[in-house]
Amino acid sequence: MHGAPGASVPGVTPAIDVAAERAATPGCASVAHLNNAGAALATAATVDTIVAHLRLEADMGGYEAETAVGNRLAAVRASVATLLGADPAEVAITGSDTEGWTKALWGLFVGGGLARGRRILVDRIAYDSHYMGLLQVSGVAGTTIEAVPSTPDGTLDLEALATALEGGDVALASLTHVGTHRGLVNPVAEATHLCREAGAVTFVDACQSVGQLPVDVTAIGCDVLTGTGRKWLRGPRGTGLVYVRAGFLPTLRPIGIDGRSATWDAVDHYRLEDGAQRFMPFETPVAVRLGLGTAVDHALGLGIDAIAERVGLLGEELRGQLRTVDGVAVHDGGSQRCGIVTFTVADRDPSDVAAAARAVGVNVSVSDQPAARLDLGGDRPNRVVRASPHYYNTTDELARLTEAVFGLVDR
Repeated sequence: MHGAPGASVPGVTPAIDVAAERAATPGCASVAHLNNAGAALATAATVDTIVAHLRLEADMGGYEAETAVGNRLAAVRASVATLLGADPAEVAITGSDTEGWTKALWGLFVGGGLARGRRILVDRIAYDSHYMGLLQVSGVAGTTIEAVPSTPDGTLDLEALATALEGGDVALASLTHVGTHRGLVNPVAEATHLCREAGAVTFVDACQSVGQLPVDVTAIGCDVLTGTGRKWLRGPRGTGLVYVRAGFLPTLRPIGIDGRSATWDAVDHYRLEDGAQRFMPFETPVAVRLGLGTAVDHALGLGIDAIAERVGLLGEELRGQLRTVDGVAVHDGGSQRCGIVTFTVADRDPSDVAAAARAVGVNVSVSDQPAARLDLGGDRPNRVVRASPHYYNTTDELARLTEAVFGLVDR
């Protein structure tokens, strides 16, 4: 398919001009970056936004510079809200996915939503920082944590979830859209529908889906959703986002409040700000938040459907290439997959595979059992190589990784 990026043709997803995207991304000239599930390469425009604001702070002072870009900071929240199908008042910019998720979780506890003896449900692809947060809060709240089984292909088992929800004693279901360690996509919209019918609160981990897949909070129907800027959105590190449904917001009383998230309105009283503002701290890295805005606007300009289509095609292309190499096993599973591709090479430690890739200028990463203890291990490997192509990657770069893997097997 050809045509200008963003051109609108009914029923047709616009193509991404890959050459233009690579030209706009300085890192593409020096590395084949297949570690976008870790942190993607930023565009020159995003870097320029960050540097320009740092210079503004140096010229006029940090507080004064923040005041000068107040409208632009508000626009960042509006862009994130557009990305998620939310209202800006339901969205806060945070320092990371985990920061927003932790504030929401403890806000639920302090607000009385985690009563002693009630249950918390999780899926088996839960990420370590989220699960450890559940362990921490459960130790104080007196709740119990129960992992819902997966289907044989690794997807959240909706029938098992429905059974686990019976009895009405589930306070919270913590659901993962895409796991950090395998490329399957969980049916979170169907899962949240079941939870809502059972009266359970739903938190959705969209850290690996925001920016590479359509994420519409209205369609998903969750109470809380979190994500990060540095991965598929191609934003700077130190940025994250949290969505909290408007009707659910008043029930959360997040910890770590200050003069921006709350008002000290009497000597013995404070008042939390309305909306997701109660999640936003006073001290923020303004430059990187503006950089996040540039990155989000770039993604919106390309179109999330176009991004998802190309990333999905590259993911399947890489899986196909790797399966042609003797001794390679691909471990993603699922009936719907995305741009995260995980694999192992027989008789080779994943770290050795990552080093071989790095030697030929290809970035990949390794996912270890402690990051996903409910899913890795047992009848699945303890460690996997993770490659995660983005829309600016090329099939030639995928082939370079495959050739590096073949070289290991052929020795």
